[in-house]
Amino acid sequence: MTESKMEYERLRHIFVTVFLYNFAVFMVIPAITDVTMLALCPGQDECSLAIYLSGFQQAVTGLGSLMVMPVVGNLSDSYGRKALLTLPMILTILPLAILACGRTKYFFYGYYALKTLTAMFCEGSVLSLSLAYVADNISESRRSSAFGILSGIGSSAFLCGTLTSRFISTESTFKVSAFVAILATLYMRFFLPDSSCNMDSTSCSKLISNKTKRTGNNVVDDSCPKIQIGKRIPSIDDMIHLLKTSLIFRQAAIVAFFTNLAEGGLREALLYFLKARFHFNKDQFADLMLIVGVSGVISQLVLMPILVPGLGEEKLLRIGLLASCVHMFSYSISWAPWVPYVATAIVVLAVFSSPCLRSIASKQVGPEEQGKAQGCISGIGSFANIISPLVFTPLTALFLSDRAPFHFPGFSIMCTGFAMMIAFLQSLMIRRVPTISNNKSNSNAYNEA
Repeated sequence: MTESKMEYERLRHIFVTVFLYNFAVFMVIPAITDVTMLALCPGQDECSLAIYLSGFQQAVTGLGSLMVMPVVGNLSDSYGRKALLTLPMILTILPLAILACGRTKYFFYGYYALKTLTAMFCEGSVLSLSLAYVADNISESRRSSAFGILSGIGSSAFLCGTLTSRFISTESTFKVSAFVAILATLYMRFFLPDSSCNMDSTSCSKLISNKTKRTGNNVVDDSCPKIQIGKRIPSIDDMIHLLKTSLIFRQAAIVAFFTNLAEGGLREALLYFLKARFHFNKDQFADLMLIVGVSGVISQLVLMPILVPGLGEEKLLRIGLLASCVHMFSYSISWAPWVPYVATAIVVLAVFSSPCLRSIASKQVGPEEQGKAQGCISGIGSFANIISPLVFTPLTALFLSDRAPFHFPGFSIMCTGFAMMIAFLQSLMIRRVPTISNNKSNSNAYNEA
């Protein structure tokens, strides 16, 4: 078996875990807007209360994630990815179970409160820890393709979850989602090996390597210490240190901020815009998301492994961000119900940006800091998700109401396109990525000389 196949063989369990988890999370998205509107504003296609509650939830979630993500990523460098994956995957089950029991007004408020609290820890945790796990187990030369495959697995789960939601009832949607979330957690606990326990000595974390002790003639491996609360709790200083250390990492962080700002605004506005403008319902939302899923699978599992070696992450990042701008501007000027379907197809290029950005950030740190780096990028994205609803929620509510200063229902979505344009312009400043390992090799060669 070749080295490449051996590396990907080590990733099969994380791929299954990510697929099941994302399947559970994504399959409720087409239904949640209708559930929210029915609980808060029954019989209406426009509801400012629903928009503001969604914006508040996004802001609180972003604030919590900003504080939690660097801590989670840093702790996972010390104690392993598996231990830190367990809690967010368990917490994800709880709000889904509430809506599986009922979707009346009081059930919805129970779901809303619990979802807001749990999402502060869960939002982004599974993604950043999964990316760190992949980085632990694959060489730098194949890391971009592996990140693309991981994103493609997420897109496949999105596609399958949305397709399932399209053909089952709302009641069944939440029951199936809760069941699959439980299955994902059990699979992860039973089958996923902890990457920090399986890495070889050259890539193992400085914090956990060389921790073997002798007992008589036996060597006892103590490379996976038990979590000891208070021993080493990382702070926001770790994030600041990373930003100061590398210019390219700092540029990637700026791109991550404006990308998440724009995507958060689009997420906040799009479904309510389509419901108010064209009276879309769960099934039409699902149709749009199926296009997103198919495009994502084709792009990340087929196109990215072919294009990355020739073009590099930097050019693909720019292509993805430019496509995202066109994607958002097209939504904002939709004049007929078919226009959003055409705009959604542009996702086939737009999805390049996330795995390329993560790969660029990954190559700026050593193997012992992958969790910290991915947690930092996720934390910056979470900060953008705090700002996004503060900016776009009032705009969305205003321009979908009768109080708009001028008739432009998609104005808030157009503003997200301008935010994405800033990310694109910043990406033009990112040059060819020097990797940490290359820097170390050059430094060693110089010292030997």
